[in-house]
Amino acid sequence: MALTWEDLAGAALARQFPEPADGVAARLAQVGPIQSQTARSPFLALGARFPGTTREEVAAAYESAAIVRGSTVRGTVHTATPGHYAALGAATRVGQRTLWQRMLRLETSSLDDLWQATEAFADEWRSTDDLEDHLQRWLLAHEGRGDVTRRLGQAGRYLAFGHGGLVRRPVNGDWSGQGAPEYRTLRAVEDGSIGDALALHLRSHGPSSRHDLAWWSGLGLRVVDEHLADLQGRLGLTEDEGPDGRTYLDVPDSPAPRALEGVRLLPEFDALMCGYDPPARQRLAQPAHLTRLWSGANGLVLPPLLVDGRITGYWRATGSAKRRPLEVVWFARTRRPRRAELDEPVAALETALDIVITDVSLTREAV
Repeated sequence: MALTWEDLAGAALARQFPEPADGVAARLAQVGPIQSQTARSPFLALGARFPGTTREEVAAAYESAAIVRGSTVRGTVHTATPGHYAALGAATRVGQRTLWQRMLRLETSSLDDLWQATEAFADEWRSTDDLEDHLQRWLLAHEGRGDVTRRLGQAGRYLAFGHGGLVRRPVNGDWSGQGAPEYRTLRAVEDGSIGDALALHLRSHGPSSRHDLAWWSGLGLRVVDEHLADLQGRLGLTEDEGPDGRTYLDVPDSPAPRALEGVRLLPEFDALMCGYDPPARQRLAQPAHLTRLWSGANGLVLPPLLVDGRITGYWRATGSAKRRPLEVVWFARTRRPRRAELDEPVAALETALDIVITDVSLTREAV
């Protein structure tokens, strides 16, 4: 069967907007990891998908370690259940290995030795300064030099905690803010694998091409192909031709595609944008609209506006005050959101961030 972009969109929406399970961790398990370098994103993503999810519920799930956050695939920050995070960590160790080796220039020891030593050191919460100091001391002891921070600057600091085996929490402020973090080794029930990570993507975002899987996981196509062969034998993946001529894979027990009427206010780096190889994101948005949302100059993303299952604009509720206005921007030649349609997503936004929206304005923007 040949799939259309509409088919792929319906399948993505069915996975990302399911019937709600009971509790924050169970709902996060349904939709998969949430990209979280903007700390408020998990709160907004869960609120948009499961209206009524409160800031207190999400924070409590973090505090109990029912969900965790840390630096993982592609060097980004994700929030996930511990089991899903372990799968991301397995992909990270492979996907980031070449970069780490090039940056650290290890000659007499291995990255696996360093990562094991880091996780042993972080058996309790450690600050970024603690981890940076540990990295310097380890390099001095095993490589005869400890110059990584001086030589690499901020990138060198990332090498102290970003291999996918540590989780983070805010030292000051709260989980929805951008406070300074500290890190501890992930305490997962089971180790994850690359196959687990690829299966996770298919269940959360499929059908997916090998290019989608490679982009999302940070793995090369060759590595993805090797593990897909094993996954095919284990799960019996389906294969269909897509609208771009690529082969799209899926798990056999996938939910039926669905339409999604109405309006949702999504977070920055939402999975409906970031879950796919860039050319394949047109399943849910026009390429010109994606270019407007995602700035190549600074890597920042405007929080998307989802109307009837399509990304057709963005929104802003800027500032840190408890009470703030909301601006909703829709792109020319797309459907204008009706004011009555904004009542539920605005209420979900207020509940997710524990804020009060004082005024809502609608703006049309040519793209």
